[in-house]
Amino acid sequence: MSIKRVDLATLTTWIDGLTKKERVIGVQAKGDRFAFGPLARAADLRLDYDVTILPPKTFFQPPKETLMSFNKTSGYQSVVEDKPFVLFGVHPYDMAAILQMDEIFSQGTYDVHYMTRRKNATIVVVDVYRVSPNVFAGSMGTSHIEDGYDILITKIGDDYLVDGKTMSGKSLMLGLVAAPDASESWIEQRKMVWEYNKQRLRKHDLKVPPSKWPKLLEEGYDNPIWEERANLCYSCGSCVLVCPTCYCFDVRDETNWDLSSGERIRVWDGCMLTDFATVAGNHNFRKDKSARFRHRYLRKGKYVPTKIGGQIACVGCGRCVTACTANIANPVEVMNRLAEGE
Repeated sequence: MSIKRVDLATLTTWIDGLTKKERVIGVQAKGDRFAFGPLARAADLRLDYDVTILPPKTFFQPPKETLMSFNKTSGYQSVVEDKPFVLFGVHPYDMAAILQMDEIFSQGTYDVHYMTRRKNATIVVVDVYRVSPNVFAGSMGTSHIEDGYDILITKIGDDYLVDGKTMSGKSLMLGLVAAPDASESWIEQRKMVWEYNKQRLRKHDLKVPPSKWPKLLEEGYDNPIWEERANLCYSCGSCVLVCPTCYCFDVRDETNWDLSSGERIRVWDGCMLTDFATVAGNHNFRKDKSARFRHRYLRKGKYVPTKIGGQIACVGCGRCVTACTANIANPVEVMNRLAEGE
């Protein structure tokens, strides 16, 4: 059986063992908040975190990465990161976002850089037991996840249910072979945790189901909310840069001082930034803030879903709500307002 029941001491010993054998990225405290980073020992891992500052997508699509290097004499060479790693402590809503990104980066022009990192990652998901102030994953169907992960950990009482889903996950769990198999009773208790989290992870009251977002956005194209909210927007792009499902990027060549070598790099970009839509001739086809503000919602609720089987490109993590100092980026408030105009 690949589902084990372990106590804290066993879990700690197992994780310490992993850090000695694998490259492990885990959630750790950063001041009074939390962030993913290289993990050296189990004692630093915080499975009780509420939400990380940045989503775990940074380990698959880094803020800046080299795609290839070039040299006048030797030509060019692709740069592909292929070191295996374990990503430990991903919340279900972030796992849902990663699965969406997998679809995006594997369809059409296959993105070898993203997909190579993804294939070399073993992802350990942990069910939420400390709720963040702005999460609404319970309304987006992402408060728990039943597939797509390698290992799922659920805290039940003082012990943990550790569920290996894939061959990669089950291989990591060889260190838990002596632990008892989880009983049916424990698996039923996990379902209770999932049902409980559906209700707890609703810090904002979404009054319209996600399935209605595409039609609402289409009908609300000229709604005054875009102008009203955009008037308060700084165009800082914080809302899109902390989003686990935003993946826009810019590619440019950087030449070294010798003028004969350099790199092609890819960096994050965001549709809320002023020059995102600037093209040749210095023409900006989304110059107005209101157009950029509206585009952000159309992309998440109408455009991207057409690419990934209708999935809404918002998983309800609430990071945009927290990051926006102008207090205008809450998707729940915007969609509720659009629904009022039906």
